[in-house]
Amino acid sequence: MQGQLVSGRYRLADAIGSGGMGRVWRAHDEVLHRAVAIKELTAALYVSESDQDRLLARTRAEARAAARINHSAVVTVHDVLEHDGRPWIVMELVEGHSLADEVKEQGRVEPAEAARIGLWVLRALRAAHSAGVLHRDIKPGNVLLSEDRRVLLTDFGIAQIEGDTTITRTGEVVGSVDYLAPERVRGHDPGPASDLWALGATLYTAVEGRSPFRRTSPLGTMQAVVEEEAAEPRHAGPLTPVISALLRKDPATRPDAAEAEQMLAEAAEGRRPNAAQAYVPTQHTRYEPDARTGAAHTGGAAPTGAVTAATGTPYPPMAGPTTIGSPYGTAGTGIGTGTGAAPARPPRRRRRLRTLALVVALAAIVGGGTAVVLQKWGTETGGTSSSATPGPTASESPDQEAGVPASWVRYKDPLGFTLYLPKGWKREVVGKEIEGLQQVDYTPDGGEHFVRIAVDTSPDFANAYDHQRDLEDYLRRHLADYATVSLKKDLYRDREGSLWEYTWTALAKDTPFPGPRRAIDQAYIDRDGTEYAIYMSSPVADWEATRKQFTAVLQGWQTSGS
Repeated sequence: MQGQLVSGRYRLADAIGSGGMGRVWRAHDEVLHRAVAIKELTAALYVSESDQDRLLARTRAEARAAARINHSAVVTVHDVLEHDGRPWIVMELVEGHSLADEVKEQGRVEPAEAARIGLWVLRALRAAHSAGVLHRDIKPGNVLLSEDRRVLLTDFGIAQIEGDTTITRTGEVVGSVDYLAPERVRGHDPGPASDLWALGATLYTAVEGRSPFRRTSPLGTMQAVVEEEAAEPRHAGPLTPVISALLRKDPATRPDAAEAEQMLAEAAEGRRPNAAQAYVPTQHTRYEPDARTGAAHTGGAAPTGAVTAATGTPYPPMAGPTTIGSPYGTAGTGIGTGTGAAPARPPRRRRRLRTLALVVALAAIVGGGTAVVLQKWGTETGGTSSSATPGPTASESPDQEAGVPASWVRYKDPLGFTLYLPKGWKREVVGKEIEGLQQVDYTPDGGEHFVRIAVDTSPDFANAYDHQRDLEDYLRRHLADYATVSLKKDLYRDREGSLWEYTWTALAKDTPFPGPRRAIDQAYIDRDGTEYAIYMSSPVADWEATRKQFTAVLQGWQTSGS
């Protein structure tokens, strides 16, 4: 087709881009003697006659939508024509590449530059929305960067024009799944806020080098968009709160275009926008791993939308930017209220996010969290906690369990279990009880080495193995260099259980104990229906000793239902 003359005027040169709907050519306008880009609707070659009419209508709508927008950051449409029975769009030629190409080639974009790019995209969107046009397909591939770094928004192929009747089939979802706003996935009508959500996801991809919600299947991706919070970006810098604000699940709680433009302008100057923090929601969570320790936390209100990979434990609460990947998941108390007050709880559901239970262990891995209460007690007299929560009692019992070192001390914990540990270990309460889930840590050194115990009287999974498999998928996405050593069903205390061992790298920005770490987690459901997770973590260099300690902890473990 190269060299072909289209509509007696445009000479095709070379293909410069392609997608599911069409191909874009560089061409020469032989009337005005200028270079242009021509979009060929290749999809029309492979559909029925009735669908061809629909595609033609969509192409005309794209041209009409772009033509209504007068802004320097929107690719100009020169003409719409028919050739070989198919529609073609003649557009301004942008010599350069897309944001998607840049991320693929460079890995990621620096925060200030990403903010500058986002600022121009937002200005284009403000012009479009003022003209009554919703783009509906904001993504890195539709953001063009010219050779002189000019930013242009293109491809209004599925744009919706105010007042037009829809040209899509009933129930059809159009747009790139990774960047569909939650309300669109739910089937609600999109609005300007939907384009802003997609911009937030695009900025996340730019600074992190990966889509925030992409999973292994389109269905899994859509589920993540609706139900999960994006992991806290590690490289966003001053853009972090702006991205969090734009990715609010509820469109009514996102900033409007004017507010977002001001935030992006400040971030482009390297300043952290204070106004963006007001949009970061608070959320009570069940378990999320602490960014510093890798262990899971429960706890009070914390900013949502980010998980850290410091602790590596699979049983931390889903809090916010300071915690990561706890295997015990969210508390189900509501998302995006922004008030700090606990909303009415929806009915509990068995679902993937319960994987956060294991995230508890994740938090534990990093060791010690930011929202823990340190408790100390005497090894012989059984001292009380300095907090309102009763502390454990400790004693040197003559009835030492087989396999437990003679020097270890027996601790009877207020949560209803007993375990043996070396003298001098301190108890740290991890967050607050939420829906029957409680967690405590025991550590000799502030979290570099520790045991985490998660007790859940209302588990979401029927067995520990399925729960750990769910959590494994979660941690694989949120811990640096995560690798499973083993994950297998077992019997523990005459109950069906599951033993999970894994490694990862704790990052210096997240924890005072960076470097390669290893963790092991024994989980089971007791006869009374309570799920217990016994988790231990340490640096890889100390693992041989830690693994022996873990075996002794399991041998000395007792509960009322054991």
